[in-house]
Amino acid sequence: MVSDEDPYFGQLLRRLRSERGLSLRELGRRAHRAKSHLHELETGRKRPSAEVARHLDHVLGADGRLAALVHPAPSARDEAEAVELARLVEASDVTAEVLDHIECAVDDLASGYATTPPHDLLPLIRRQLSQVAGLLEVRATLDQRRRLLVAGGWLALLRATVHIDLRHRAAADIHLSTAARMARQAEHREIQAWCLETRAWEVLTDGEYRQALDLSQQAQVVAPRGSSAYIQATAQQGRAWARMGYRRETRRVLARLARLVSPLPTPERPEHHYRYDPGKALSYTATTLAWAGDPAAEECARAVISDLDGLDRPRRVASARLDLGLALLAASKPDEASVVAEDAIISGRVVASNWWRATEVLRAVEATGIREARNLRDAYETYRPDC
Repeated sequence: MVSDEDPYFGQLLRRLRSERGLSLRELGRRAHRAKSHLHELETGRKRPSAEVARHLDHVLGADGRLAALVHPAPSARDEAEAVELARLVEASDVTAEVLDHIECAVDDLASGYATTPPHDLLPLIRRQLSQVAGLLEVRATLDQRRRLLVAGGWLALLRATVHIDLRHRAAADIHLSTAARMARQAEHREIQAWCLETRAWEVLTDGEYRQALDLSQQAQVVAPRGSSAYIQATAQQGRAWARMGYRRETRRVLARLARLVSPLPTPERPEHHYRYDPGKALSYTATTLAWAGDPAAEECARAVISDLDGLDRPRRVASARLDLGLALLAASKPDEASVVAEDAIISGRVVASNWWRATEVLRAVEATGIREARNLRDAYETYRPDC
C-alpha cells in the first residue's frame, strides 16, 4: 500500500546509510533495490511503502525508526471511518440552551448564598445538581461534558459549603470530595483550589489551626495566580495565623492580601460566593485582626458595620458585629461587646459553622460578671442552632 511519508524519512535514510559506510549501490545490492530508487527515496521524490520501509529498517538495523515515519495512505474506508468518528464526537443529546440555563443557575445560587438561609438554599442546590448528574449520563460532546463537569463541580462545592454551615459533616465531606473529583476530570484548577480553601475554613472552625494553615497554602499553590480562589486562600491563611496568635505573620499576610486586592474591579455580582469582591477586603481584615487580638480591629469592625448600613447583607453584618464584640473585649469594653454580640445573634443570621464565634464572645462577657451577660446568654440559648 502506498503511504504518506514523514518529511524526515529521506534524511534519516541517508544518515543511516552514511553511518554504516554504504554507498547507494551497496545498499541497493543488500536491499534488492535499484540505486536510482533509493536516491529518489532519499531526496523525497518518491514515497516509500510501509513494506519497503520495514525492509530497509531490517537491512540497516534501524530498530523500526524508518517504518515509524511511514503512515498508510487513507483509503475510502479510512475516510468514511473518520467522518463517522467526527459525527459521533459532535453528536449530543444536550442542547446549548440547557447548558446555558445550568451555568446561569450556578451563578444565581452562588450569589444567593450570602442572603439565603442555608436550609432554604440547600434544596435548590440539590435540585440543580441532580439535573447535572442526569445529563452526565446522556450523550454529549467532549466540550459539553466538560461544561457539565465544571457546573457540577461548582454546585457540589457550594452544597458542601452549605452543609458545613449546617454542621452536616458527613454530607460536607462527600460533596467536597465529589467537587474535587469533577474538578480534576475537567482540569479546572480554580475549583480544585476552592475545595482546599473550603476544607481549610471547615477545620479552622473546628480549631485545627495548623491544618487550616497548611490547606490554605496548598490552595494557593493549586489556584491560578490572582484568581478569586488564590485571594481567598490567602485571606484564609491570615485567619489561621491570627487564631494561632502570630501577629507578625498575620500582618504580613494582610499586607499581601491588600496588594492582591487593590487592582481588582468590583465584579458584576459582588455577592457571588466564588468571585472575590474587593469590597469585602475590609471585612476580612476586621475578622483577622479581631481574631489576632489586634487593637486596630475595633476601628476596622466599626467601619465595616457602617459601610454595610442600609445594604441587604445580613450575614456579613452579623459576622461584623461578632468581630466587633471580640475587638471590644480586647479593648476592655465588655458591656458594649455584649450588646453588639446580642444584636448579631438575634438577627438569626449566625450560621452553625460560625456559632463558635458567638460562644467565644459569650464566655468572655460572662467571665467579666457584668449584668448584660444575662441578656446575651438568653439570646444565645434562644437562637442556638441544632448542631
